[in-house]
Amino acid sequence: MIRKGTSSLSNAELIAILLGSGLQGMNAVDLAKQLLIDHQNRLELLGKASLQELMAYKGIGEAKAITIAAALELGRRRQQEEPVQRAVIRCSQDAYQFILPHFQDLDHERLMAIYLNSAGQVIMVETVFIGGLASTIVDVRIVFKKALDHRATSMIIAHNHPSGNTQPSQEDRRITRQLVEAGKVLSIPVRDHLIVTGLGYFSFADEGLLES
Repeated sequence: MIRKGTSSLSNAELIAILLGSGLQGMNAVDLAKQLLIDHQNRLELLGKASLQELMAYKGIGEAKAITIAAALELGRRRQQEEPVQRAVIRCSQDAYQFILPHFQDLDHERLMAIYLNSAGQVIMVETVFIGGLASTIVDVRIVFKKALDHRATSMIIAHNHPSGNTQPSQEDRRITRQLVEAGKVLSIPVRDHLIVTGLGYFSFADEGLLES
């Protein structure tokens, strides 16, 4: 890493640095490789592992498990940090790329609002409701109160489907209609509603489903 930089190292080698050491018959890199293999070689899945699950591996005690969890959490937070310049959202793909880090590692539904100014720049991102494993209850009044508080001129709504299914449910469609109607009354239009998964998204705007 000193010679070539962090980008030259594999995921296993980076995790091995966190581990510091392995165990008899398995060095730190081998142990890290086993961790990744058991989590489909995806850091996203490794980030969801509990401390108890990590400590189930021989050679990983509480301190090492905490170190791994802390490093992955720092990586997630780095993605979420507000950039120096405000992000501009011009299309559903922009919105998806912007909001995806906010949903990483969640096993429950969460509804978020991206509040925008007249130039399409992000003013604030707010979690407006946290639901259970399969549903989210939305109070439209709170969504728009926050929009007024931030002096937003428009918004984009996004919620995740932990199941990975991007198709909207009847409840998703009902909530969207309510939000669109309220936006028209308050002159704070809902530009889009995204259903977000780690593998893709569904855009109500792209599908022409924003009309109430």
